[in-house]
Amino acid sequence: MTAPTARQAQTSAAAESGIRPQLAELIALRGVANGGRKARPGHYAVSGRAASMLRGRGMEYAESREYVPGDDARHIDWKLTARTDATHTKTFQTERERVTLLIADTAAPLYFGTRVRFKSVQAARAGAVAAWSALRDGDRIAALRGSAQQALVPPAGGTRGVLRALDALVRWYGERPADDGGLQLALEQAARVLHPGARAVVLADPASAQAVPAVTWSALSMHVEVELVLLLDPLEISPPHCVLPLATQSGRMRLDLASAAVRDAWHDALVAPVEDLCRQLPGRRIRVSTLVSDDASDAWLGAAPNRSVG
Repeated sequence: MTAPTARQAQTSAAAESGIRPQLAELIALRGVANGGRKARPGHYAVSGRAASMLRGRGMEYAESREYVPGDDARHIDWKLTARTDATHTKTFQTERERVTLLIADTAAPLYFGTRVRFKSVQAARAGAVAAWSALRDGDRIAALRGSAQQALVPPAGGTRGVLRALDALVRWYGERPADDGGLQLALEQAARVLHPGARAVVLADPASAQAVPAVTWSALSMHVEVELVLLLDPLEISPPHCVLPLATQSGRMRLDLASAAVRDAWHDALVAPVEDLCRQLPGRRIRVSTLVSDDASDAWLGAAPNRSVG
């Protein structure tokens, strides 16, 4: 047996990266995530689009002081006001580091693909773009999936925080975890650990997202900024007009996608859930984006939300 040539090795590595995410490719996406927001040198200092490290009023109480005109009346310290006969207001610590949590759906339909890469690989790449973008904005990064055994990858700042999250994405999307508890469990866990003002980026298959009760989505989005990225394959949203041979657990079958009835059933099963989510979830303060497996992995970032499919 002869040793593989360099070209064969490159081809094998490229094929493997389409089936399982590689840590090196997720790290390389840092440049993609940073490409849209480069600061420009100004006349006296740096100018241009740059995220502020200040996140607004935080939730942690700092002290009370005498009220001055213009203070928010909702923050009046009524107990101290009653004791001193002088109006006092509460002040809060400024929140400087927001948490961005990557929520990974690991349902079976994600480990599939017909063009360029599996949906699971695209999910990992989209998560990497989200993590590097969060680092650029000064956030701490965390990650979790629906599991009763595996704990949250805890929030951490800097490159260290990103690499820990990327390592988790490589493991979770390299092979489907045996203890997958579902997207709803992941969202419920996220609602318990996230503080108001945090951000959640949900990487999910449309069927998983549609199966989550509306109350679960609302509970998460009540105090947290939520972005849902739906992973799609070109075959799912635009099937060919032909007879498609398929292998199933019960054997091989032929699906006549030239038939109007079959195409209608295909649409109801695969496209309608995406359309329903794009129509319903924005009313619950959730941004919905779609990402096809042959799209650029940052196509969802900053794009117009709720992009139509098909």
